[in-house]
Amino acid sequence: MRGAADQGTGDKRSPGKKGADFQRVQRDFAAHLRAPREHSPPPDIEDRRLGIYRDLIYNNIESFIASGFPVLRKLYGDDDWHKMVRDFVHHHASQSPYFLQISEEFLGYLQNEHQPQPCDPPFLLELAHYEWVELALDVSDAEIPAGLDQDGDVLARVPVVSPLVWSLSYRYPVHLVGPGYRPEAPPETPTFLLVYRDRQQEVGFMEANAVTARLLQLAQAEESSGLELLQSLAREMKHPNPEVLVQFGRDLLEKLLSAGIVAGLR
Repeated sequence: MRGAADQGTGDKRSPGKKGADFQRVQRDFAAHLRAPREHSPPPDIEDRRLGIYRDLIYNNIESFIASGFPVLRKLYGDDDWHKMVRDFVHHHASQSPYFLQISEEFLGYLQNEHQPQPCDPPFLLELAHYEWVELALDVSDAEIPAGLDQDGDVLARVPVVSPLVWSLSYRYPVHLVGPGYRPEAPPETPTFLLVYRDRQQEVGFMEANAVTARLLQLAQAEESSGLELLQSLAREMKHPNPEVLVQFGRDLLEKLLSAGIVAGLR
């Protein structure tokens, strides 16, 4: 019978040492998957098995980004696109584990970490933001307030702006950009867009202008009738003929209500 001093000699590493070794292997494994050209794989792992993980990680992330930014993807050649996505996978520290938020993480990477390249279009950040907004609205869990009427006098009632509408302003006409239209410089007039999810849960956009954007801003900030909102707007603009603005505003509010940008009347 062996004495107590002879027992447990197979592996004398402490539990803490084992944990540290395992964490090191995990870090090496993750570093290799994120940047296989820069980081060697952990030893004693068959490359065929590693290849499955390498392809799975990158292809899933790249596919999700390409589907979330379809116009942006079309503007890049394959080599430039994959170089950018691999740099994202390698360097960006994502704050969320959810696939639905990969697009937001990629947008953050473009805004804060991406080093501009000769192949980048000058409207890269604006286009990426516009495409991300479409996805963000598509999956938003914001709810339209209950008890709103879908018809009525838009001047006498209080128009309630849908929580599923974003009023956006860009230097470039990002809604027109594509392989056949790549402006090298912004036009003199900025682009105003309303991106929204309608009552049929479809995401759409409407071209707007500074006046429409300001009207919606006032409607979101004030519990006022349509007429009061338009009168406030006329005073801000020092409009020489407020009655003309009110008539224009009535038609505009009815159009916004029909589209679902104004969710209803209270």
